[in-house]
Amino acid sequence: MKTIGLIGGMSWESTALYYRHLNRRVAERLGGLHSARCIVHSLDFAEIAAMQRAGEWARAGEVLAGAARALEAAGAGVLGIATNTMHKVAGAVEAAVDVPLLHIADVAGAALRAAGIARTGLLGTRFTMEQDFYRERLARHGIETLVPDAEARAEVDRVIFGELCRGDILEASRARYRAIVDALAADGAQGVLLGCTEICMLIDAGDVALPLFDTTALHADALVEAAFA
Repeated sequence: MKTIGLIGGMSWESTALYYRHLNRRVAERLGGLHSARCIVHSLDFAEIAAMQRAGEWARAGEVLAGAARALEAAGAGVLGIATNTMHKVAGAVEAAVDVPLLHIADVAGAALRAAGIARTGLLGTRFTMEQDFYRERLARHGIETLVPDAEARAEVDRVIFGELCRGDILEASRARYRAIVDALAADGAQGVLLGCTEICMLIDAGDVALPLFDTTALHADALVEAAFA
């Protein structure tokens, strides 16, 4: 089994979900007391979030590239960025190392295609929903992407940064997300991609009628498969 290198801390709440999921999948695969060979390089999210707000993506890319180099030097054989939004700088990370980076949008696109979904709703940070880097990656897999309207996008983003990244799960926010998913269904979405690694903390398949695709679980599963490849 290769060692999985995880660039995390963005937020640490979702990185904890990744760590749990990776270890459970390895235990299911190997049995007994087996767990994942995993190295986590956890960044200070306050610093990264400030760069996001300031549009300093190149600088953020340098920080993540440095984390990737440290993971490679520590023995990681496959890398994952444990956040959707920061895949905006995936190119900088890939260029910094020789080991493969498993892109979360490629994993998501493959899962959508396998489920027969050609038109997906996308929930995530405003950067993920409004910028092109994520939708264009999904388009490579033949997936058309719908996003909520401006008011709903602002609410989705507010809940992520103001609540979920702090570990706060509120029923009012769950109800709002349900309504946003219903609106995406009315617009023609065949499923909804939870394109922020914290959203799975708030809603799951039992909350809405449309099929949900949890990028946290999908990405963690794919990292385990890559580690055993």
